Amino acid sequence: MSPEDAALVDRFLDMMAAEAGSSRHTLAAYRNDLERAAEAIAGSLSKADTDVLAGLGAKWSDLAPSTVARRSAALRRFFGFLVDDGLRTDDPSEALPRPRFERPLPRILDEAEINRMFEAAEDRASSGEPSTLRNLALLELLYGSGLRASELVSLPRRAVRPGQPFLIVTGKGSKERLVPISTRADQAVQRWLEVAAPGTLWLFPSGNKHISRVRLFQIVRAMAADAGISPERVSPHVLRHAFATHLLSGGADLRVLQSLLGHADIATTQIYTHVDSARLVELVNSRHPLATRSR
Repeated sequence: MSPEDAALVDRFLDMMAAEAGSSRHTLAAYRNDLERAAEAIAGSLSKADTDVLAGLGAKWSDLAPSTVARRSAALRRFFGFLVDDGLRTDDPSEALPRPRFERPLPRILDEAEINRMFEAAEDRASSGEPSTLRNLALLELLYGSGLRASELVSLPRRAVRPGQPFLIVTGKGSKERLVPISTRADQAVQRWLEVAAPGTLWLFPSGNKHISRVRLFQIVRAMAADAGISPERVSPHVLRHAFATHLLSGGADLRVLQSLLGHADIATTQIYTHVDSARLVELVNSRHPLATRSR
């Protein structure tokens, strides 16, 4: 990257930090993408025209579509900055490649497999061993409330109060939402609190902190193995997907599901309509007016 381009990238990142409040990791990612783009262009990044940018698609053909999309997005924002600051009169970013890729469907467990995990966890918890009571409470909250792993491990000690049917969690973007707590989950948490170490800030403590997401991942996989399910198929996020898919199968409204999962965009929630396609076909066949119309 030329010194002139490097100086402009620095100005762009300063703007991102000051005006957009971008984190250190985000700024580093933008810098890396712009540097890789400059290498591919092999000329002035800031003065690249539409012909040069149109050629990036061929040069990036070996990259994953998500990588191409991310680098193109970084360049679009960079050229938009140059135009806004009067450093260019035109914006050539329309020529950038726009890869099309399908969003992968989430992995899920069926209801029979979920039942097996609960049966195994409940059987172990009958011993009264603190770790087994903790694990059952973790499983109840993951599948019963659809919490993200980071939300679950960071719950304060008194987040779940006896008889209170919901709790407030802070999710992505520091947004708060109400999360339902089933009677089963409430009881499992209260059993865990009876044996949990006192005087800690966290519902699921580990030393002076709460358990990590990595440790939660390990616990969930161990519970899957106990139930005779391949551990590679199971993770905290898979249980969150199962929560969403099984609610949708039970007739939950997509907007309600969006609220429960804490999705900012309903398009993210709509992925579950593809997962539960069998139910949707049955719904059309049984509820559509033409379903009862004779030939």
